[in-house]
Amino acid sequence: MSKGPLLIRHEGDAPRERSTCGWRDRLISREDEGTGVAAWAHAVDIDGAKLHYHKRGTELYYVLEGEGSVMLDGEEHPVKKGSLVHIPPGVVHGARGRMRVLVVGIPDIAEDDLFFPEP
Repeated sequence: MSKGPLLIRHEGDAPRERSTCGWRDRLISREDEGTGVAAWAHAVDIDGAKLHYHKRGTELYYVLEGEGSVMLDGEEHPVKKGSLVHIPPGVVHGARGRMRVLVVGIPDIAEDDLFFPEP
């Protein structure tokens, strides 16, 4: 039985960068060549999230700590530790508040799948 490469990464060892939603730790992403990654997972500290959408990607937000709200197509939804939000392609979304969120995207993140709504 053939097994793909394994990856174990600790949060403090993950690359950290500014993103559309705040500061993210890239736990597993496209840079992890050879892992055959079919999805990505980032731990995100929400900070100044901009409304955006994806045409191909689905995202799952799982609130690890804190509370706030998630905007989905103009409707605000309160979230807190333990909340899960499913965001299908085409849904304009963003988040407000002070929270740390595990964001899982399917398929893998792509720079050409980030769009901002027209004002």
